[in-house]
Amino acid sequence: MIDIVVEQNVGPKPNAKSKDNVLLNNQVRFPLVRLIGPDGEQLGTMSSRDAQLKANEMELDLLCVASNANPPVCKLVNYGKYRYEQQKKAKLAKKNQKVVENKEIQLTPQIGVHDMQTKAKAAIKFLQEGNKVKVCVRFRGRQLAHTEVGMDTITRFIDLTSEFSQIEKQPALDGRWLIAIIAPKKQTK
Repeated sequence: MIDIVVEQNVGPKPNAKSKDNVLLNNQVRFPLVRLIGPDGEQLGTMSSRDAQLKANEMELDLLCVASNANPPVCKLVNYGKYRYEQQKKAKLAKKNQKVVENKEIQLTPQIGVHDMQTKAKAAIKFLQEGNKVKVCVRFRGRQLAHTEVGMDTITRFIDLTSEFSQIEKQPALDGRWLIAIIAPKKQTK
């Protein structure tokens, strides 16, 4: 009986990218690379092997920052510190990002005055929070024959919120719905 031994390569493949999709140290396998020092100075063009030796000599990591360039650009960095800085920048960018939500207010053509005012207050609250408001008037049955009543309703609603809003999309009929979109007014500082 013949025994067959299969070796499994447990480590990363030589050309594989790390989990962050970056080429690091021995994964950099280009004939020539342009090397940038830890302080941003140009160290010239050299083979990737020489660049790795220089990185080992300085006790830093060889990181490929532009693999599509000709020749590819690599930088000598402390990868742990570099990754921490990147995560910090990403977290700050996410924190400063404002997500605009679309809120929806539904009306009927024969809505009462008080109901309209209540819905207008809700829309003003949404607008003050920086959200856009989609105003919809739904027609049922024979109401569709009198879309001018719905247009009048939506116009009155937009007039009630005009102090805080500007029209982004004019009222338009879409099937059984009359739809307009209002956005918060741009505030000048």
